Amino acid sequence: MLNLLKKRLALSTKGAKAFLKGTFFTTLLNLALMLPAVFVFLFLDDYLRPLITQTETGKNGILYYIALGILFMIITWVIARFQYRNTYTTIYEESANRRISLAEKLRSLPLAFFGEKNLSDLTATIMSDNTELEHTFSHAVPQLFASVLSILLMAIGLFVYNWQLALALFWVVPVALAIILFSKKNQRKNNKIIYEKKRNVSEEIQQGLENIQEIKAYNNEEKYLKALDKKLDEYEQELTRGELLTGVFVNSAQSILKLGLASVIIIGAHLLATNTIGLFSYLIFLIIGTRVYEPINEVFNNLASLFYLDIRINRMNEMKALPIQKGKKEFTPENYDIVFDHVNFSYETGKQVLQDVSFTAKQGEITALVGPSGGGKSTATKLAARFWDIDSGKILLGSQDISKIEPEILLKNYSVVFQDVVLFNTSILENIRLGKHNASDEEVLRVAKLAQCDEFVQKMPRGYQTIIGENGATLSGGERQRISIARAMLKDAPIVLLDEATASIDVENETKIQAGISKLIKNKTVLIIAHRMRTVANAEKIVVLEDGKVIESGKPKELKRKKGIFANMIKRQMGLRSCSESSTGEKLWSLNHARVKSEGNL
Repeated sequence: MLNLLKKRLALSTKGAKAFLKGTFFTTLLNLALMLPAVFVFLFLDDYLRPLITQTETGKNGILYYIALGILFMIITWVIARFQYRNTYTTIYEESANRRISLAEKLRSLPLAFFGEKNLSDLTATIMSDNTELEHTFSHAVPQLFASVLSILLMAIGLFVYNWQLALALFWVVPVALAIILFSKKNQRKNNKIIYEKKRNVSEEIQQGLENIQEIKAYNNEEKYLKALDKKLDEYEQELTRGELLTGVFVNSAQSILKLGLASVIIIGAHLLATNTIGLFSYLIFLIIGTRVYEPINEVFNNLASLFYLDIRINRMNEMKALPIQKGKKEFTPENYDIVFDHVNFSYETGKQVLQDVSFTAKQGEITALVGPSGGGKSTATKLAARFWDIDSGKILLGSQDISKIEPEILLKNYSVVFQDVVLFNTSILENIRLGKHNASDEEVLRVAKLAQCDEFVQKMPRGYQTIIGENGATLSGGERQRISIARAMLKDAPIVLLDEATASIDVENETKIQAGISKLIKNKTVLIIAHRMRTVANAEKIVVLEDGKVIESGKPKELKRKKGIFANMIKRQMGLRSCSESSTGEKLWSLNHARVKSEGNL
């Protein structure tokens, strides 16, 4: 039972147990809410029946009924307290645990997942879907099961008491349920459309916020707003249609339920006229008829949420079923050499990014990945840190397969500076401290100076305490890059990954920053990507990637003499027509190499 509930309703073990308790206490509460009718029944049986049968009346005094009324209220209050605790409070706790569990799941997923999923879609799953599930499970689902059980129990008791009046009272229940079940297919279809339209609106808004600069720069505000208005109108139309559809079926079902009391009045009057039943039994059924449908009406009022439930549960189950990156939590490498051994990788089936890539980045050396754009350089760098899992082959770190190591344990050994810098809406100081959470202010300021952050920070109103906006919106690209470099310096990990680390920085500051980077990379495994030849001039090894394949590999001077892709890249950047036509090319490369060596630059 627990496993069925966990799978069907996307609950944890604790949540499934709480759900069963909630259903039980909700059933008890539904029955307890009939206690006023029981009170009236006992009172009438004590005072009215003797009047009708001309026998002695009032066996129990008024104090007895006052005490009985108080007892019934206490019983109802106690059951309501247990029902609230096991329905609302535990469901809210389950919702909180579901959000945490989902966040933990996302943390363990490979980055490929986030490349395939839209941000607004993920936000909707984490926030909106969880909120709706919380509401549905607290207000509708336990009540649905409890209503079925309580109606069934009451029906059995009343059929035993008088089957004719019980039939008149309950014939409307299966008819009303049939109307609701008849509408289920249309409701689900409409809910799916509503969900897609709502997601389209969220995606359009997200896209507008992320690309507002481009929208304004190309005077596309009107075009964007028209597209957004269109999607909003479509969502509004489908939502209105869905509400009307739900309203028609729910109101029809509730109208049918009201016929139950009318049936009791008519059938009961006929039976009373023919002396088939007594006045007392007739009055009892009239009183019960005013209360018996309340649990069902409550479920009907949350019908839209119930029919929406499957869509949201399916999304939660999809998230739970996603494969996560796992591995051992203990990692003691022999060294920090990175070895790519016949690695193949694709983001999507049929779109190969790396094909049979093999090379070694040794500890204490700088290995530079160069080549045309789209050749797989950035992908290879990210694979080295297990941001994704490869399709085949092996990536080894210190002779250990990184696919067997827990990603969080593995990443403790990496300092990363990528071209796409991610910053948080907090102070510059805290953005740099992300590299080492327990770093002192003095440590942070030291690496900030090495990364040449002082130059622009001192001009800010609050210095290093200045809040820089979402993703560093108030900073230039070069300033954001320098913060990222300072962050990597602060972490001081044995492996350094640099993807166009100084691409957004002017030549003058690049020279200064590279002097600081030279301290960061000393005696470490360094994997860099750069298009500026001066940046890779100090590399011990060059790996040329083109169309996902290793075309050339070796020392810079060796590759230069081969007159291949690397030599052509040098020629183009130096403005020479041919490296072999003049010795100037040799001299320029040698001078640049020597100058970079002397400056301690990359």
